[in-house]
Amino acid sequence: MGMAHVGGECRSRLGLLTGLVLGPCFLFSLALWAQTSDSQTSDASKSWTDTTDSQSDNLNPTHTVENHTQSGNRTLDTQSVQRRGSGGQFEPYQDIETETVKLDATTVRTTTRSYGRDSNGTKTLMQVTEEEKRSLPGGGSNVVRSTSNPDANGDLQLVQRQIEETKKISKDVEETKTTVMLPGINGGMAPAMQVEERRERGANDTVQSQKTTLLPDGAGHWQVGEVQHSTTKQDGKSRSTEEQISRPDSEGNMGEVSRTVSKESESASGEKRGTVETYSADAPGLARDGSLHLVERATIVQHNSPTGQQTTEKQVEQPNPGAPNSGLQVTTRTIDIVRPGTSGAQATRTIQTVDANGSLGVASVDTSRSDNVQAIQVQIAPSEKPK
Repeated sequence: MGMAHVGGECRSRLGLLTGLVLGPCFLFSLALWAQTSDSQTSDASKSWTDTTDSQSDNLNPTHTVENHTQSGNRTLDTQSVQRRGSGGQFEPYQDIETETVKLDATTVRTTTRSYGRDSNGTKTLMQVTEEEKRSLPGGGSNVVRSTSNPDANGDLQLVQRQIEETKKISKDVEETKTTVMLPGINGGMAPAMQVEERRERGANDTVQSQKTTLLPDGAGHWQVGEVQHSTTKQDGKSRSTEEQISRPDSEGNMGEVSRTVSKESESASGEKRGTVETYSADAPGLARDGSLHLVERATIVQHNSPTGQQTTEKQVEQPNPGAPNSGLQVTTRTIDIVRPGTSGAQATRTIQTVDANGSLGVASVDTSRSDNVQAIQVQIAPSEKPK
């Protein structure tokens, strides 16, 4: 098999599998969440409820209720989504149930069941994901995650299995190997993708990681489909991250296709600022010329009022495909406001987008209410995945 064919096949399969397994990464997120004291006993019951109402000019309004209950070694999270029906009343649309059980000191099992509604409105199981994570001596872990879908008869059929092995090489070096298995043409499960990641912490709180994605070439060999390298530097309350992604071209030669540069800082008054600039070899309205072009800039500012209200504003700028050399223009603006109260908390998210006249107009408004009063936080950056 020629390298040109391998490169094309790798990119095609990589796009499909990356969406299934690795999922999207988000820099900013709005969260209403609880912090409970570690001094409480392990068998104490802890629970909270969030409700979210979403309205948009282009989408059907939805009403979402999330419940969290913890008792002893068992945690149950449920999410129920309702949407407005033809009669104007809200009706059940989707349900997700996640049960987490701590089997022993080193093993946690998580089962997620997703339900939809058939043409008669009957609740129907759509997917089941079972994950078992076992912590190993020395800081390593093994994770096995299986996803099953019902067939035409309602019997569950395994559609994906993911095996993740993490090893602590030294105090500052950690390696993870992930194997994704899909149903093979001859039955059973066959390896369809491997991801090898190495993370190393250096001096001055610098963290470097390299993630290599491998795909089968059909002849029993693994070919590199993507290499992702990132460097994070921490300086007091300021942090910067640079991520580079390389992929093989039509001849199998590796070349950089995108780069992301992000910076976060916090002032003495507590105001947080962040910027994310994304560069790509594929720019709207431009042919590839061997260079990377700025295709998006996201800016976020977050501040707290003396009353405890949090306001977070995120602005996204992108080039105009019809005039790619005219610079970036604002395409969306998101405003998150979280207000604490004596009996709970309320969050409002307003999304503005550019209309046909080039002006920003309100596209959707989401409101969320929670009975949790212990902690409210809008996260500028997500917590690192625990290892």
